[in-house]
Amino acid sequence: MEELDGDPAVTLIPGVNSKKKQMCFDWGPGEMLVCETSFNKKEKSKLVPNCPFIFIIRKDEDVYSQILRKLFNESHGIFVGLQRIEEELTGKSRKAQLVRVSKNYRSVIRACMEEMHQVAIAAKDPASGRQFSSQVSILSAMELIWNLCEILFIEVAPAGPLLLHLLDWVRLHVCEVDSLSADVLGSENPSKHESFWNLGRLDEARQMLSKEADTSPTSAGMCRTLGDLMRTMPILSPGNTQTLTELELKWQHWHEECERHLQDGTFTSSPHLETLCKIMLGDEAALLEQKELLNNWYHFLVTRLLYSHPTVKPMDLHLYAQSSLDLFLGGESSPEPLDNILMAAFEFDIHQVIKECSIALSNWWFVAHLTDLLDHCKLLQSHNLYFGSNMREFLLLEYASGLFAHHSLWQLGVDYFDYCPELGRVSLELHIERIPLNTEQKALKVLRICEQRQMTEQVRSICKILAMKAVRNNRLGSALSWSIRAKDAAFATLVSDRFLMDYCDRGCFSDLDLIDNLGPAMMLSDRLTFLGKYREFHRLYGEKRFVDAASLLLSLMTSQIAPRSFWMTLLTDALPLLEQKQVIFSAEQTYELMRCLEDLTAGRPVRGEPDAQRLQDDDIETTKVEMLRLALARNLARAIIREGSLEGS
Repeated sequence: MEELDGDPAVTLIPGVNSKKKQMCFDWGPGEMLVCETSFNKKEKSKLVPNCPFIFIIRKDEDVYSQILRKLFNESHGIFVGLQRIEEELTGKSRKAQLVRVSKNYRSVIRACMEEMHQVAIAAKDPASGRQFSSQVSILSAMELIWNLCEILFIEVAPAGPLLLHLLDWVRLHVCEVDSLSADVLGSENPSKHESFWNLGRLDEARQMLSKEADTSPTSAGMCRTLGDLMRTMPILSPGNTQTLTELELKWQHWHEECERHLQDGTFTSSPHLETLCKIMLGDEAALLEQKELLNNWYHFLVTRLLYSHPTVKPMDLHLYAQSSLDLFLGGESSPEPLDNILMAAFEFDIHQVIKECSIALSNWWFVAHLTDLLDHCKLLQSHNLYFGSNMREFLLLEYASGLFAHHSLWQLGVDYFDYCPELGRVSLELHIERIPLNTEQKALKVLRICEQRQMTEQVRSICKILAMKAVRNNRLGSALSWSIRAKDAAFATLVSDRFLMDYCDRGCFSDLDLIDNLGPAMMLSDRLTFLGKYREFHRLYGEKRFVDAASLLLSLMTSQIAPRSFWMTLLTDALPLLEQKQVIFSAEQTYELMRCLEDLTAGRPVRGEPDAQRLQDDDIETTKVEMLRLALARNLARAIIREGSLEGS
């Protein structure tokens, strides 16, 4: 897409004079933080900011509208269904499906527009009412543009049916005629109603003429003649089998008959009827005289085509559209953005339609979904952007990025990223890391999305965040579970240390179920292995399997798995085993325990762990050491005697 034709709109920040103060800003995924700085080149002494606020400028405000959220949610299902349309469907079946999808999108827009209209009517605050009414106008314009694109690009209506589609298009968006005709026909004297001559559709016009003929005998003949001309006007109906050539011949004969009546002065005595006849002949001057009855230039265009070029070809549409726009505006005003968009559509310039809509509309919803649909119609295959993606993907990425700024709509954005084959995965990885994990339920939802897509790094990152939150809340079991799921050895070591510290303080373990069922996960780190094995020691001791418990305790110390700072606790745990009536530790095992005790008290701790040094200065620890030495000496004596007697026997 080309660069923008005009400068972007300026956003004014209340309370800030940007001419005197400099601003600083920081981009986020869906918004920007802006604040005033204390830096000033001219006045270096004045460093106090006048506006001590931080402003949040959102990229897309529409995602926060409750009503528009329904538009986003409903259209998401249509979008996903469109991506799953079977590729082997070709020809009429595929085209019919694409038209159905387009109509579904339009029905969602209209439902949203009607709800917004009701809210605008019920609004108590005038400012809110104006805001909702403005949104209704935007939604109406979106549906108008989409409907025209559907006719021209998706239906690809040929000459003949093209005008029928355009008539339906105008009828759908010009509702005043329906209410006006009901009002006139329902009055006591329709011919005297002020709007009697302002009804433009043929069926209603014929009914009006019939009313006029009944009440005015002098003009009854003229009314019947004009009514017959209206009735016999050749129009290609959907079920009609006549060819385009036949229609053109019939229309030419009918047109000549209308001209003959006009030239013969059949309606001279009734200016209203004469004007109607001129309109039926497609007289531009007569049509422009009724300009105030036509809502806009495209209403004028379709009326003009109906009465002068009913078999207009698609390739000629832009010529009539441009001349109709020029005639209708008459040089009095410039075209609005909507006019430019519709004109680009009549010129079959799809890329210009998308560009103009991107500039004029306040969010990416419309252009993203319309472009995706047109891409499925194989209309955008040749248009790639210079920065590595095609137009469809670029617009879908922009729309999905806006959804990720919302606390719940981000879930819809995931599917849009999924269907962007080039940059979708990378974009999803970047955005999903920025989702605030406010609750564990939300975190599990994000985690499931990442796991389904094999996003290993993001899974690890989320698990780390949840593990850290659990540690801060002193939920050690949850923290350990998340660190194992993240396969983070360093954090598993940290949590294991917290478990051991908690054991030292309380004398018992928390979250026993988790520790008892670590399984192969305990191999993630040495400290986690030690935690699992130490818990197993306590289980063996509780089951009175003292010999197995003693062997495990000694292996934890001699294999260097146990942290040096925890050796005193392990040796203290050995005391009850040393004092058992039955000799549990053999002489060799007792020597090993003695060596560990001497290593601990000899001032040779592992570097960076000052616990052993503190042991020498602590009276309680000194008492423990003396008790251990005494218990070890007694056990050694008992073990030697026992082993000697066993050898002698």
